[in-house]
Amino acid sequence: MNQHHNMPALGMGTFRLEGETATRSVEMALETGFRHIDTAQVYGNEAEVGEAIENSGVPRDDLFVTTKVWTDKFNRDQFLPSVHESLEKLRLDKVDLLLIHWPSPKNGESMQEYLGELLKAQQQGLTKHIGVSNFTIANLREAMDILPKEAIYTNQVEVHPYLTNDTLRVFCAEQGIHVTGYMPFAVGKVLEDETINKIADKHGVFANQVVLAWAMAHGMATIPSSTNRRHLQSNFEATTVRLDEEDISAIDKLDRGDRQANPDFAPDWDE
Repeated sequence: MNQHHNMPALGMGTFRLEGETATRSVEMALETGFRHIDTAQVYGNEAEVGEAIENSGVPRDDLFVTTKVWTDKFNRDQFLPSVHESLEKLRLDKVDLLLIHWPSPKNGESMQEYLGELLKAQQQGLTKHIGVSNFTIANLREAMDILPKEAIYTNQVEVHPYLTNDTLRVFCAEQGIHVTGYMPFAVGKVLEDETINKIADKHGVFANQVVLAWAMAHGMATIPSSTNRRHLQSNFEATTVRLDEEDISAIDKLDRGDRQANPDFAPDWDE
């Protein structure tokens, strides 16, 4: 796991953030202290994220920026041009991490083709690291047969107390693939959970901080999103929260397979 020392465990997600809201939210996140920003081509906000990064004055070397290639750009003709376009919008000469957004090519390209292009992006210096998102164990096995050993930096998947994704996470750990969890609050559902709120009261912290601390205690990165400065600050302070084994075990037991992101093109998820 040494290769992940420069990816902050806590990041700022930008899914569903648009226009001036996206710019301001990322600016506030950077002012708060976040140094890991996650975006994607399909979010339609790479230009706003780039503007916020430029406005922030934070040194580039202090930032970890992730973007993801969308499923309609998986062919040899469009993949690398789409990455160049992303970099232009982000106002960066390279990203820290470039991901395949879903293992679901819109036009039926083979994994060999799109992972080959992903590797080229890294070889051409367009990204420091490469990885995948929403890949199942079967997808990962196929990818590991195609890419060089240890090339997959992370698998970004939905993980929160109501969807702990244990089988996949165990497999990733066995293979040395870092897990980045998205939608950590399950669209706010877990913040109302009685067990989580009891643990929050016990430690004198907030429910959101307990959830993020739980994810980080499991060695995952996590990328909550917020447009509110107070919430951003609260999320950021989760890095100081230390849960005990009893807390972590109690949260682990909340799993109920409650998946939030399940489009019609999703893979056959691991149970």
